[in-house]
Amino acid sequence: MASSTPVRHAWRALLGLLLIIVVLAGVNALGVYGFKKSLWTPTLALDLQGGTQIILEADTPNGAQPTSDQMNQAVTIIRNRIDASGVGESDISTQAGNQIVVQVPGQATDQERQRIEASAQMQLRPVLYTGAPANSFVGKDGKSTPYPTPAPTLRSTPSPKPTNASDTSWITPKLQAQFLAYDCNAKSNNPADQPRGEPLITCDVGNQAKYILGPVELDGSMISNATYGMNSQNGQWEVQLNFNGDGTKKFSAVSQRLYGATAPLNQFAFVLDGKVIEAPSMNAVITNGEASISGSFTQQSAQTLADQLKYGALPLSFKVVSSDTISATLGSQQLMTGLIAGLIGLALVAVYSLIVYRALGFVIIASLGVMGVITYVMLCILAWRMGFRLSLAGVAGLIVTIGFTADSFIVYFERIRDELRDGKTITAAVETGWSRAKRTIYISKSVNILAAVVLYILADATVKGFAFTLGLTTAIDIAIFLLFTHPIMQLVARTRFFGSGHPLSGMDPQALGAVYRGRAQFRAPVLQDTVGGAARKAERSRGEAARRQTIAERKYAEEQAAKGGRDTAVATKDGDD
Repeated sequence: MASSTPVRHAWRALLGLLLIIVVLAGVNALGVYGFKKSLWTPTLALDLQGGTQIILEADTPNGAQPTSDQMNQAVTIIRNRIDASGVGESDISTQAGNQIVVQVPGQATDQERQRIEASAQMQLRPVLYTGAPANSFVGKDGKSTPYPTPAPTLRSTPSPKPTNASDTSWITPKLQAQFLAYDCNAKSNNPADQPRGEPLITCDVGNQAKYILGPVELDGSMISNATYGMNSQNGQWEVQLNFNGDGTKKFSAVSQRLYGATAPLNQFAFVLDGKVIEAPSMNAVITNGEASISGSFTQQSAQTLADQLKYGALPLSFKVVSSDTISATLGSQQLMTGLIAGLIGLALVAVYSLIVYRALGFVIIASLGVMGVITYVMLCILAWRMGFRLSLAGVAGLIVTIGFTADSFIVYFERIRDELRDGKTITAAVETGWSRAKRTIYISKSVNILAAVVLYILADATVKGFAFTLGLTTAIDIAIFLLFTHPIMQLVARTRFFGSGHPLSGMDPQALGAVYRGRAQFRAPVLQDTVGGAARKAERSRGEAARRQTIAERKYAEEQAAKGGRDTAVATKDGDD
């Protein structure tokens, strides 16, 4: 009964692995055929498939040159925006001192373009007035007539002087006329250029509403964090904001002024690139710097708003200079070269395994095959769920993992062979060898994962793909050993071919030198065979056993041999006497 327990465990592990593969394939199939957002091939990065290049130019007062610190901070924030959903393998750099070049793999989506091009400073302004986006009126004849251009003689100076940013005195006759004539779709309008201390006429991002906003009271640099989640009480998506120390004080004063005011004076607009992305009403006095924005959000819109608020604190405003499609820098030729290198590595591992471990080499090849299937499906799922793109650095990480995996097989199989040399049966050698080898394997894999994590955190974006694939495949490697390699060894050890120690099985005790009488004591092979075949085979077995000795065993054997020589000499002398 006890002997069948490892067999049951082995079958359970294999069935569990099969279930995992089916679930992963099912998840990706759901993305391919259900959501229409996934593929059965990994998504390639910029260096392998080309992409979209967007050049942003700093828009500074009087055309002054921005500082290097401002440009570096802007690059970091834009990179965080693009990579907010995962590893994007985007390339972001500066040029000419005042431009940022953003290269996104593949055809950039509208959402990616919005994250890149919406690069002005985040501004928080109170709402003074809001209305329909139309810039025309219907006359008595039933025809639509555009509002006239404001007359130069209209008063443009607020009177009386506004006491705060929410004071309606900001709305002068000229500003009111400009609001009526304002066309949300006119490309000549550039609300992002409006001074911070002046009121602003603008529209929301969908051109569904038109606003008159008061002067800026807070900016994006005062937002320390922004997250999104579902409200447990009403089940609606919302965005949570955290302000820093200065922002907490200013927002507390604003909330006290706006709370209880009549609409729309109780609204506070979040303005990015001159457009209102959200204008929520103030429903409470907030003094702790923690606010939430609720409304008709979906999960996607809540995440987008949180990303815009969190990564919107750019030190500069930017304008889009160009947006072009670029070709791959490495392309299919380099990808094919990388794949060929990977196949060569696999072939060398397979040949080495078959030569050294004979039939056991097929267990290695099968394990690598299962690992390859799981890795492939995982890359497809990650491309769908977190935007992961496979770069040439990522391909290198996959190739390097082949060597790391081969090391683990060597540790495991050599442990099994050591147990066979100690005189144990093959089934016992598999169990004991695994219990001893797995500790070494776990430590080795832990170091690999730790190195991948550190590299991913500290390395440049172009190297993150290598670190990510290295960590991913190392974790899969551990799962394969637990759920496939060891269970397969438990099963094949009980077959006639492997269990009897067939010479081609790779677990032949005699070929491994298992001629022990005890620890480090070898039984002399029987030299009998008229043609000398058995004698030579026994001699090879003894030589193999001697080569496999540890330092302590070899030293002990030498001491025993020396002691035996002294005993023989004494016996000879006594005989002479």
